[in-house]
Amino acid sequence: MNKLTKGRTVRARANLHFHLRPSVALTLAAVAQICVPGMAAAAEDSNLPSVTVRAKGEQADGPVTGYRAERSSTFTKTDTPVKEVPASLTVVPGEVMRDQAMRSISDVIRYVPGASAHQGEGNRDQVVLRGNATTADFFVDGIRDDAQTFRDLYNVERVEVLKGPAGMVFGRGGAGGVVNRVTKKPVFGHVGAAEVTVGQDSQLRGSVDVGGKLNDAAAWRLNAMGENADSFRNGVDLKRYAINPTVTLVPGQSTVLTLGFEHLRDERTADRGIPSRSGGPFDTDPATFFGNADQSLSKATVDGFSATLDHELGGGVRLKNNFRATRYDKFYQNVYPGGAVNASGNLTLSAYNNSNKRTNIFNQTDLTTKVMAGGMEHTLLAGVELGHQDSQSLRNTGFFGAATSTTVSASNPFATVTRFQPAATDANNRVKADIAGIYVQDQIALTKQWKVLAGVRYDHFKVDFDDKRTLTAPVDLARTDNAFSPRLGLIWTPTEGSTYYASYSYAVLPSGEQLSLAPNTADLAPEKAKNFEVGARWDLNQALTLSAAVFRLDRDDVRVADPANPGFFVKTGQQRTEGVELGLQGDVMRNWQVFAGYAFLDGRITKATSSGPAGAKIGLVPEHALSIWNKVTLGGGWGAGLGVVYQSDTYTSFTNTVKLPGYTRADGAVYYTFADGKTRLALNVENLFDKKYYATANGDNNISPGAPRNARLTLATAF
Repeated sequence: MNKLTKGRTVRARANLHFHLRPSVALTLAAVAQICVPGMAAAAEDSNLPSVTVRAKGEQADGPVTGYRAERSSTFTKTDTPVKEVPASLTVVPGEVMRDQAMRSISDVIRYVPGASAHQGEGNRDQVVLRGNATTADFFVDGIRDDAQTFRDLYNVERVEVLKGPAGMVFGRGGAGGVVNRVTKKPVFGHVGAAEVTVGQDSQLRGSVDVGGKLNDAAAWRLNAMGENADSFRNGVDLKRYAINPTVTLVPGQSTVLTLGFEHLRDERTADRGIPSRSGGPFDTDPATFFGNADQSLSKATVDGFSATLDHELGGGVRLKNNFRATRYDKFYQNVYPGGAVNASGNLTLSAYNNSNKRTNIFNQTDLTTKVMAGGMEHTLLAGVELGHQDSQSLRNTGFFGAATSTTVSASNPFATVTRFQPAATDANNRVKADIAGIYVQDQIALTKQWKVLAGVRYDHFKVDFDDKRTLTAPVDLARTDNAFSPRLGLIWTPTEGSTYYASYSYAVLPSGEQLSLAPNTADLAPEKAKNFEVGARWDLNQALTLSAAVFRLDRDDVRVADPANPGFFVKTGQQRTEGVELGLQGDVMRNWQVFAGYAFLDGRITKATSSGPAGAKIGLVPEHALSIWNKVTLGGGWGAGLGVVYQSDTYTSFTNTVKLPGYTRADGAVYYTFADGKTRLALNVENLFDKKYYATANGDNNISPGAPRNARLTLATAF
């Protein structure tokens, strides 16, 4: 056996122990953990074995079984126990997503303390992490995935949400944190699972997860999904499908190569909700569509290729190269409320459409090793990230006859756009960005109880903006930013079941961060995000962990209007979010699992910004948010789930003029696993008591009503 496979043993549930042939063991070690079916879509309590590769008795960083993750590499880029991560990290495992019939990023986010869902104008994923709204801080397997699209969970093993700036690992942006999807990979064992869901509002969804071993040097996997659904909202529907084949190859004793391709198509109605009136949501039937559903649509096509090379160089040095090239083609058009309902019961409607074609090409090369120096163990990381992004955007304004808006009655809030054409301020541009980052990190074991994590990243970020709209005097802009992003963490583990940490993290947000520049922003230096945090994790039993974090996150040098140069900005503002986050994940007892979180957040502007004056509260940041999901196995094949989501009232934006009322929503589920142990029938009911509530918003007059009681029936089987 070579040094990668020596001493590694596979342990099966049936207490079988056997050693692997070298080529197979190498592959299993590289993919980290093998699950033979028991995938997210597989039936609960499958009688097929689940096999885990362990190194030195520890669970490898790979598929998570149950409600609690024990290891992660999102924050450190190395396989690290979650309890030794000096940051607030919530891992939502596939089993939690399956038990709650989650379908979207917003479904996941509601169970993440310190995070909330943003409406995203009804055409994209958008989240608020510790008071920072973002459409850009999405990653897949650690690679930037910043297009404004909706993401599906069909091929996702788990979702990891890191709270706090993470510039050292992820580069620009990430002021409030990042959302990283970890996808399913081929395994050297049989994978066979499928499920079908039918639900209210004509929902029909099917997915399949299949794979296996071709030979000792190759394995494959295929995930696919298709869904059609209407909505409780009038005229709103959804159609999407995706396919993701992957293959893992072992070309040599020390090398593993995984290749993948994903094609996703998403079409839906762009739904921007209802307007406000007198400081709150307008009192109307939640189904009412304000605007024109037939003229409001969102279409996205995503094609992505990935290649991950894992190679043992010798001498304990490991090289990992992660390459991803993705093409995004996005178009959306919307007719939506452009203002509040006035005293006469009228409101304005506005409209526009926008197309964006974007290509992202990223390559990360990491070297890791462990060495003894100065009587201490060091886990060293050195890496380089290179990237190129090319984005083309075209926007057109909707005209109602000769006007760009129209007034309608709130009792009949419908209008038809007669044409879409460019207005003077509409975008027509091409933006290119080149990214180069270099980073180093050391995880130092000072003693058995004390560890230090220290790292720094240097980024070069260059943006070129080519204006194609202003033909007579085009405004072509460019900006280059160079910045360091350090972080430092101290970890104390006084006992096997308790860990405490203190940390500092930092990130920069360049003016062209989201691939856009304007004459009044091109000369601005980056904004800065700084996070100070102390936290703890306690194992209440062998399978249940309670976590806590107290933090202060400052976003400094936020732009404000320049009094000496109207229309331009200077960097002097600050917004601050302070708070406490609690998490509870795992098994309370053998037949009772829980996944819960609570956050107290105080987010406000501390120095005036372009968004608002000092003292204004940050939009979509409730002071109190609680979520708890329980699953109980009852015996005889039966199980049940019960969850509660609570959110206190929150402003829709920095204006602090419109407030969403607080709400409490209950969800439930009933499961039945058939005698074969491979097939499960699940009934999930969202909003059990049919409460009227408002889930989120996009500004003061695009408010999303929460869905009424909604039932879904899922048949899942392993084969």
